[in-house]
Amino acid sequence: MDVHRALAIARERSLDLIEVAPTATPPVCRIMDYGRYRYEQSKRERESQAKQRGGDLKGVLLRPQTDEHDIQFKVRNIIKFLKEGHKVKVTVRFRSREITHPEFAEKVLAQVAEMVREIGVVERPPAMEARTMTMILAPKKGN
Repeated sequence: MDVHRALAIARERSLDLIEVAPTATPPVCRIMDYGRYRYEQSKRERESQAKQRGGDLKGVLLRPQTDEHDIQFKVRNIIKFLKEGHKVKVTVRFRSREITHPEFAEKVLAQVAEMVREIGVVERPPAMEARTMTMILAPKKGN
């Protein structure tokens, strides 16, 4: 079709003439609403980016002297996060003289890892960072 005729048809319908394949012989054009096309294209890009994300890193904060029931409550949240596909950073924060006994924090983190072993795996084992000990859990591949 002649370019002038295609432009006339596009103006008649209040649409745009868009060149789709400029390298083809002859070049391919479409009559469409360009603003709507750009909007839908950006919407598709946003959706694909959201699907590409491998899961956010959620955080759970504990103390070395955290009670058993409180640990179970936090583990329920960790399990929920892992089932949603997120990684979980479990942090044990030390206050004042608690830092002299890091074995208490290791015991708490080992207990948490044991409680979630069916759903998640320890991606990064417990490590001291300043006044905190952290461990990262990731969901198991089969879940």
